[in-house]
Amino acid sequence: MRVFLFRSVAGLVAVCCLLAMLSCAHDQQLVGITIKPETENFGAADPALNVQLRALGTYIHPPVTKDITSQVTWASNTPNMVTVTPTGLLSPFGFSCGNALVSATVLTNHSSGNRSSSGAIVTGYMTANVACVSGTGPILTIDFLGGTGNITSAPLGLSCASTAVTCSQSFVSGTPIKLTASPTAPFTAVTWGGCPSPSGLVCTIPSLTANTTITATFN
Repeated sequence: MRVFLFRSVAGLVAVCCLLAMLSCAHDQQLVGITIKPETENFGAADPALNVQLRALGTYIHPPVTKDITSQVTWASNTPNMVTVTPTGLLSPFGFSCGNALVSATVLTNHSSGNRSSSGAIVTGYMTANVACVSGTGPILTIDFLGGTGNITSAPLGLSCASTAVTCSQSFVSGTPIKLTASPTAPFTAVTWGGCPSPSGLVCTIPSLTANTTITATFN
């Protein structure tokens, strides 16, 4: 009788322990995504031409935060204003200015323990602000001396085709500017004149504080 009672109690304890383990052993689940930085400004107040975003995932069972930058799907709701690469590199683009939302999304079809959660979507957002920096400040002029191609500026404001021969745009004083040349066939390179810091197809002006003329010859 005592042996039977001992076995019964031992069995009951084992079952209780098993149930307790099952009740606590929840699979780790992604419940939220935070993007860092949460806000980024492009324009005269921020000389950055691109910013690396980070996606931080918040999990439960147990609670933990992980870097999931490479696991999310990045997207911009205004790609003609800002673009974001599959690795989370954010850049201003085109000639629009204003606000854009950038998202990082994970389709959580399965938890870490492979329990199905088909169709569950977790998304985080950040805001990118693109300032219109053209104004009544110093004027940047581009003179084309030969060949064919285009030149654009970052921050936004200047877009020139060589067929125009010359073009100008004013910027807020102190704005750092990067000019990027895009030669058209058969031309493949550009020679800059008057550029403070030329490097291949790129001309960098650390700070535009006075009227400046840059020449470009496609070759």
